[in-house]
This record gives sequence, C-alpha cells and structure tokens, in this order.
Amino acid sequence: MLQLHHRVQGNTQENAGDKTPLVLIHGLFGSMENLGGIARLLADNFVIHSLDMRNHGRSPHAQMMDYSLMAADVIRYMDNAGIAKAHLLGHSMGGKTAMQIALEYPQRVEKLIVADIAPVAYPPHHKDILKGLTALDPASLSSRQEADELVKPYAPELPVRQFLLKNLQKGVDGRFSWRMNLPAIQQNYMNIMAGQDSQQPFSGPVLFVKGGNSDYIQPKHREHIARLFPAAGLRVIPHTGHWLHAEKPDLFARVAERFLMNEDSE
Repeated sequence: MLQLHHRVQGNTQENAGDKTPLVLIHGLFGSMENLGGIARLLADNFVIHSLDMRNHGRSPHAQMMDYSLMAADVIRYMDNAGIAKAHLLGHSMGGKTAMQIALEYPQRVEKLIVADIAPVAYPPHHKDILKGLTALDPASLSSRQEADELVKPYAPELPVRQFLLKNLQKGVDGRFSWRMNLPAIQQNYMNIMAGQDSQQPFSGPVLFVKGGNSDYIQPKHREHIARLFPAAGLRVIPHTGHWLHAEKPDLFARVAERFLMNEDSE
C-alpha cells in the first residue's frame, strides 16, 4: 500500500449537506485535477477527498499496479484520514478501482458512483497513445509546444493531447520529465484493462453514469453489473462521450449530488 497524494476541500460546517466524506478517484493517465471541477461543484455539501492514484500525479511510483493494490491504497488513505465509511466516485480506471473497493471492502463504502466504465475486461485500446508517449523523450524537449507536435501523429485530437501532456513537469533546471510512471503503466496495462469479479456482490446503492455517445457501458454488460451490484441504477448524460464529467460538469455534478443526498427520483 502506498501513501497517496491528496487534497481535502468542501463544507466542514455543522450544517454540511452530507456528513459522509466523498472520495474522488481519477482515470488512467490522469490526476486529481481531472475531477477538480466536480469537486468544486460538490464542495458546498460534502467534504471531498481527491486522490492521485499510484503512478499518477504526485503520488508515489511503484512497479506493480492492479485493482486490488489500488483499492488497498485508497483504504490506507481512508484509515490515515480517519474515514470509517465514504461515498466513492470514480471515473474510468478510477471507477474500476471504486468498484474493487466496494467488492473487497463493502463495509467501507456508503454509496458508489461509477462514471462511464463497466466491471469488465476491455480490449487494449491505448496502443497509439502509449506508442506516442514512450517515443517522447521529455528531457530533450525545449517546450510544451514541441511535445504537442511530437505526440500529434499518435493523438490527433487536441483535447486528448492537452490531457496527456498535463503529465509533463518542468524542473528547476528547466528540463521536462514525466510526472506519471509511464514504464509501470505500460508494464501493467493489461491489469488496468482487467475487470472486476467477486462471489459476494456489493448490496449498497450504486449509480452508473454513462456518456450518451460513449460505448464503454454496453447492454451486454448489464447481467455482469447486476450480479455484482444488484442495487445499481443507470443515468445517461446525453451528447457526451467518455469524458462526460468534463463535457457537462454541471449536469454530472447535479446527477451525483441528487443520488448521494437521496434526492434521486428512482
């Protein structure tokens, strides 16, 4: 278990809308900043704990990386923070981590929100991105613009490149380096693509939030989801893709808040 970098924000007053802490867990190649907008939108009613996962952001690097290890990292954080039970909200890889926590440590989870991912194994689909990132030598870069041009053939979409290149950090010597542990991510990539399974389902409240234009959550996943999370519901945010929380943050936050505060109509 690693000691994760974190940020705590939100309403700690007696009149806070919900006394149960909310833990936010980001996705692959990301950091806590990816859910920063959602954290700000929910901060009036929750104490929010935003985490950098292992090998990401400012958290420690480790050679091994799988969902049981990442779940244990979050539980260690909760132990250190004195959190007996929390709401969890995870996007993509973070959603799988949150599901793993619910299945392995059900007594630590009050409610679970899973953003645009299912508990299934996905085929590898980051080949070009990994190829572009590993081909880049950060120490030789003279600017972020140069990095953008070098990665562009592998990731033509500007928002994707901007997201990926947030991992570049500039040292006091003016040289760039990766903040994420790219070799470990590449080495453990198939572990990250793996799904979740358990003989004991999580019986607590779960909400899957799907991007209307995304194909990460499919009808064929319904049976597996229902077996692991029998109390799960689904909300679709129309006209959004996999990055639904960034494309429609106000609507995403409103859906999450209604669910967590028992205001959901279903």
